[in-house]
Amino acid sequence: MRTLLNVIWLLFAGIWLALGYAVAGVICCILIITIPFGIASFRIAAYALWPFGRTVVRDPDAGAFSLLGNIIWCLVAGIWLAVGHVLTSIPLFISVIGIPLGVANIKMVPVSLLPLGARIEDI
Repeated sequence: MRTLLNVIWLLFAGIWLALGYAVAGVICCILIITIPFGIASFRIAAYALWPFGRTVVRDPDAGAFSLLGNIIWCLVAGIWLAVGHVLTSIPLFISVIGIPLGVANIKMVPVSLLPLGARIEDI
């Protein structure tokens, strides 16, 4: 079932989300000071491609720099990404078939809001 949902997700939303996060990652890596944000964007892009069967786990050993980076990320991009995920999940929830895809979109809100100090692991 996970594979079927991942394939449907990949066709309808995953490619576009992953592409957007990958482009943001490339832009962040071009600017030297934002490389940690670029790496986080690539990690989110990989999660956006295949979200079913994976989860986000917070790293308790993430230090003060992760907290500072998450605050900067949240103010610059995180809030807008989280709002975008919530808004795009609404039409998915309206359709019966799209409900699992809406849930996957909502699952991406925490990692898009605070990406530093988070790991994506298989369930």
